[in-house]
Amino acid sequence: MTKILTGLQMRGADEYTTRVLGGASQTLMERAGNALAKKAVEMTKNGRVLCVCGGGNNGGDGFICARLLKNAGYETDVVCVANRFSPDCQVALDKFRSAGGVTERDFPSNDYALVIDCLLGTGFKGELSEVYKNAIGKINGYKKAGAKVLSADIPSGVNGDNGEVGAIAVLADATVCMGEYKSGVFLGDGVDYAGEIVRADIGISLPEESYALLTDKADVAALLSRRKRNTHKGSYGKAAIVAGCAEYTGAAYLATAACLRSGAGYTALFTPAELLCYYMLKAPEALLKPLCKGDRANFDEKSFSALLSYDSVAYGMGMGCSIEVAKGAAYLLQNYTGKLILDADALNALAEFGGENVFQNKKCDVVITPHVKEFSRLTGENVSEILKKGLFAATDFSKRNGISVLLKNAVSVITDGQNTYVNATGNAGQAKGGSGDVLAGVIAGLCAQGFSAINGARVGGYIVGKAAEIAARTQDTRSVLASDIIGCLGKAFLEIYD
Repeated sequence: MTKILTGLQMRGADEYTTRVLGGASQTLMERAGNALAKKAVEMTKNGRVLCVCGGGNNGGDGFICARLLKNAGYETDVVCVANRFSPDCQVALDKFRSAGGVTERDFPSNDYALVIDCLLGTGFKGELSEVYKNAIGKINGYKKAGAKVLSADIPSGVNGDNGEVGAIAVLADATVCMGEYKSGVFLGDGVDYAGEIVRADIGISLPEESYALLTDKADVAALLSRRKRNTHKGSYGKAAIVAGCAEYTGAAYLATAACLRSGAGYTALFTPAELLCYYMLKAPEALLKPLCKGDRANFDEKSFSALLSYDSVAYGMGMGCSIEVAKGAAYLLQNYTGKLILDADALNALAEFGGENVFQNKKCDVVITPHVKEFSRLTGENVSEILKKGLFAATDFSKRNGISVLLKNAVSVITDGQNTYVNATGNAGQAKGGSGDVLAGVIAGLCAQGFSAINGARVGGYIVGKAAEIAARTQDTRSVLASDIIGCLGKAFLEIYD
């Protein structure tokens, strides 16, 4: 499985490889420089190349890359903005100069086909000095003039742990992560600055510890099995979608339709009685059940007890934030024993009316699916604090409460407190109302078929993101609707088996 490391974990892996296993740090740097040069050749078959280097090991990768490109016949210039160098970087610089290389302090006015960013590595945090701000501005200027930009390990100016960008950062066309993927290229703004993300195996060994994992096609294929012919609807479980109020009728439909497309044997929509007529023949394959009288949730234990027989329940989509919705969520946590997906207004209502210990006495396998603002309401932390924590915001909350969390963002973090996964499928087409309803419905359908809450979230997140990518193949992401994503779910499942 593909690992994703924080800066601290990567430094630990470097030290483990060199000090414990006896690997040579210069050998690792030579491999990193070679990987960078290989990607550079792929990005430009001819044309002038500029390497922009700092004084750390990231800069050392750049000097090696420049030496290899120069030896391969590329017209290669090097700008070095540093006055002091790490020991390994100094060795790489000396070898570059011994091979006839020359470093410049000022940025040339030449036209470049490719600019290689080796200024700062994953250890960067905080504020940039003026020297580095100026250098990054120059790199981005070359890009505006038509050059492609390649970054080593992470675009300079991007926080290696959480993807945070301050005043300025390199806007790369591609980033080569040395050894392992870095969390900063997936999280926050890092995903937009990194461009194509490539991993280069340079022989770094990892000590035994828990790492975040990138969910990929092979992982999902291993969890999804093809259906046997000799089965029936009872083989694939019963899912309940509890959703909707007078203001948000669409959420109930989207979640129900997505659940049906994800393969649940039975899908039942529970919604306030006055809304049921809106869904007649809209989703003819679904069962329609009155949740309560009226046009919005009103908690009644007898009515809610009907949910207890379902294999999975997705609760909260478009229900409105009210104490009645919070009561229903608390009832399910305390009495339901299947897989419970809490989304949207279930989380908003619990944040406002539920109290601190709402998850402590649960009987069910729970996954919550908040976006960052909903997670902020639930945790009491502001959005900026959550984003700064990177991978750890969701993990810490999951551990404290004994539940799984799918924290939705451009790239989502999924965790059960012990294992953490990153889902990078999807696109900006999902930045619309209804996308979260689709995700909750898909997870409910998968959990009804036997998936645990954490695996339902992993597979559901991947499949929904892949369906959004398929929808965007024939239209711009700004035009992709949640209903388009539902229509592409079947194609997304097919791609897993290809």
